[in-house]
Amino acid sequence: MTSSPLFFLAAFACLAVLAVLMVGVYGFARGGEFNKKYANKIMRWRLILQFVAVLLILAFVALAA
Repeated sequence: MTSSPLFFLAAFACLAVLAVLMVGVYGFARGGEFNKKYANKIMRWRLILQFVAVLLILAFVALAA
């Protein structure tokens, strides 16, 4: 089950969401020009990646059953 390519793709998508989230939290904590310039873009990327990750997880669960 964990040897499925879909499992690894979903895990990679979750790690990508985590990476973008950490960049956003770091930028928010740092503040300044970086936060003003990239805060909305980072939030959009996180939402898109999170949506993709959820779809991949649901596909994995549906196909595993």
